[in-house]
Amino acid sequence: MKISGSFDVKLNPIEGYAKGQQGVQLNRMSLDKTFHGKLDATSKGEMLSAMTPTAKSAGYVAIEQVIGSLNGKTGSFVLQHFGTMERGAERLILEVVPDSGTGKLEGLSGTMSINIEDGKHEYVFEYELE
Repeated sequence: MKISGSFDVKLNPIEGYAKGQQGVQLNRMSLDKTFHGKLDATSKGEMLSAMTPTAKSAGYVAIEQVIGSLNGKTGSFVLQHFGTMERGAERLILEVVPDSGTGKLEGLSGTMSINIEDGKHEYVFEYELE
């Protein structure tokens, strides 16, 4: 299955353990999302990022638990993020953590892509449900 929709996101800085050095900025953020469309859900998670001294070069990882309904089936699942930007060239992987589905979403697997244009966030979610 392949669905798409929009989402709202709020990021807030939280205290992190590691501090960046030699021009690298390390950050820890809380992550709150509301998904709209056939994925009608909210999520909470955390993100770690590293900004390098080179313009538009950075990396981040995040984990978020999504709770709500997917095409009318209720439950939850966990998304894992891995993103890098090398001088503006982006690479982003979002995958459902294996065996993280609960309720009617047990057995869920899939990948999500994110597009941000003019401040609007959109997702495309390709998934399978056993």
